[in-house]
Amino acid sequence: MLAIASAFTRVPGYLDTASYGLPSRAAARAVRDAVRAWQAGTLDPAAFDPAVERMRAAFGTLVGAAADDVTLAGSTSQVVGMVAASLPDGARVAIAEGDFASVCFPFLADPRLRVDVVPLDGIVAAAATADLVAVSAVQSSDGRVANLDALATAARVSGAKTLVDASHAAGWMELSARDFDVVVASAYKWLAAPRGIALAAVRPDAAWVRPVNAGWYGADRPWDSLYGPRMQLSATARRLDTSPPWQLVEAGAISLELLASQAVAEIGAHSVGLANAFRERIGMPRGASPIVAVEGVDADALAGAGIRASSRGGRARFAFHVANDERDVDLVVHAVRAKARAAA
Repeated sequence: MLAIASAFTRVPGYLDTASYGLPSRAAARAVRDAVRAWQAGTLDPAAFDPAVERMRAAFGTLVGAAADDVTLAGSTSQVVGMVAASLPDGARVAIAEGDFASVCFPFLADPRLRVDVVPLDGIVAAAATADLVAVSAVQSSDGRVANLDALATAARVSGAKTLVDASHAAGWMELSARDFDVVVASAYKWLAAPRGIALAAVRPDAAWVRPVNAGWYGADRPWDSLYGPRMQLSATARRLDTSPPWQLVEAGAISLELLASQAVAEIGAHSVGLANAFRERIGMPRGASPIVAVEGVDADALAGAGIRASSRGGRARFAFHVANDERDVDLVVHAVRAKARAAA
């Protein structure tokens, strides 16, 4: 069992981290404390700035970037939209067929851009002709893993820019964010933070990414930058920040620091190991991610057996993470086999 597992209240049969991750007890307490302070009128917005810096540092540790590389946002699509708006007219963008909407829609919605949709296994080759390649490190629908090493190499050769959505990878998959222009993750899934926080590592030489949503929090001294027209944005990735959700950031910092206290490789070995134990016991080949998509299984029908999963693309999607253990594997295998017998 992972050392950090004891920080969570185990919810037997919760296999839906791909929808949202469960908080640690400390993170949940931090949200409650912030709400109480808000209700009492004692919330001090400036007092949350250190928590934002802690999130930058912890996210950098988790994805292989420096704290100064990290920008704060509210969602993945916000960051992707900023990247799309930073591209020149007529730029060619390659996206993977069936990728998550937040990765695709900001480009598809921009009439200035030419968007090529390719199979996931063709995304590396697309770097040869694209101005930018955008892809999820791990597919939300079924857990397929992109060949990021090959993509980084192909992009270096061709000069293509790169955006990687690590929402289903950060925290359990070892990443090297500086191999890509932008690596973004919504923190409410595998990073176990509250919804409303996204973080992105922006390579220092990716000055082409413009602060499309420029605001007061993009300055090095934000509380001295509340009013215009004088604007002095940070020279670091902070220039791209949007202002923080005050009631959430302490919980976010606690969540990311907890994960960063355990080696990413250990979290990945635990989570993928449980997923593969499940795959093997129901006759599926081993995989490379903690997401398992099973044909012919209704996720909603498993609720009575104490299984929380989700339905994606006509399949039941199960996701194993730090708070899961072998008991969850036993529980879901029994439930899936029981439904299969009932349907036979």
